Amino acid sequence: KTKLIDLLRVLTHLGALSPLVVLIVDIVFYRLSVNPIQDITLRTGKPALVLLVLTLACTPANKIFGLRHALRLRRMLGLYAFFYGSLHFLVFVGLDYGFKPLLLAEAIFEKPFALVGFAAFVTLIPLAITSTGKWMHRLGRRWKLLHRLVDLAGFLAVVHYIWLVKSDIRQPMAFGVAIGVLLLARLPLLQRAARRMRVQIRMRGSLG
Repeated sequence: KTKLIDLLRVLTHLGALSPLVVLIVDIVFYRLSVNPIQDITLRTGKPALVLLVLTLACTPANKIFGLRHALRLRRMLGLYAFFYGSLHFLVFVGLDYGFKPLLLAEAIFEKPFALVGFAAFVTLIPLAITSTGKWMHRLGRRWKLLHRLVDLAGFLAVVHYIWLVKSDIRQPMAFGVAIGVLLLARLPLLQRAARRMRVQIRMRGSLG
């Protein structure tokens, strides 16, 4: 089991870092699109959303499919989502607005997609800070309540993506559907049905 968990962690690191590596290579070799800032913005924001969805998927994967190892990857996936979210925000602050506070404040409060994206990023900050075991012990039951903010962050990120692309919203809507399904998967009724199904499958396998 330890070897399997170690392997899963290595694969998670590789998978999470690969978009950044590809982006850096494309920057170095001038392979970006004709709008490089927009390209970098999308290629840091999309991995953040993908990793956020995967973070949300860990609990249902355990509750419904019995994949306990998924819980060992949840913190790592969440921190990588925050990492890409931070890069995405820095691109917006630095490349788009040159770290100019007045222009930045004007953009955030006048453009709905920027305000919602900023809210999603701010929501992730306390989750990243309190992701350690020490904070989990210190906050006790409040830790789980606090970390339910990840649901809000996912919702805000999807709304941000929809308002950002404006026209073709098929991809952001797909993320929205995925998050909706993952939230529905937390319903106790579905979890009990999944557990009964797993027990029946095991019984049939033992009898066979």
